[in-house]
Amino acid sequence: MKASTIEQYREIIASCKEIFEKKTKDYGTAWRILRLPSITDQIYIKAQRIRSIQEKGEQKVGDDIQSEFIGIINYCIMALIQMQLTPEDPMEISYELLEPKYDKAAEDTLQLLTNKNHDYGEAWREMRVSSMTDIILMKLFRVKQIEDNAGKTIISEGVDANYQDIINYSVFCMIKLKEV
Repeated sequence: MKASTIEQYREIIASCKEIFEKKTKDYGTAWRILRLPSITDQIYIKAQRIRSIQEKGEQKVGDDIQSEFIGIINYCIMALIQMQLTPEDPMEISYELLEPKYDKAAEDTLQLLTNKNHDYGEAWREMRVSSMTDIILMKLFRVKQIEDNAGKTIISEGVDANYQDIINYSVFCMIKLKEV
């Protein structure tokens, strides 16, 4: 795998983490009240908006597509963190305690990216951003189905692996959008 993909991933995640830190300091961890299906729905709203803008070719609200991908990445990381926490954990968690959890989720996801890029040969570089948006939406529908099945799967990956794939496809989209 090209070293540049790892560097690009780390650069994008660093910008996402910076926004996560600022929002955590502004809002606290209000997101802790959300159950996983609610976080999934937040991610869905952002992915659906991206698709709608892609299809219409225009937008009427100021937030650009890049901002929506950042939101998707951060909500996925919140979901991965939320999966590790218990109801006994406090609602309000300081950024200093969250930061290592954020970093672990991002690093675990980078490891998945590295493994998949090894096997697939960075095929994503030849894909369209619109196709990757569709894949993100498909993975969200998979997550919703798994959630509706009380988290049980017969043969498929779990919710966490789908959140990681969504993060990686969002990073890929941001890389491609920067390269245009």
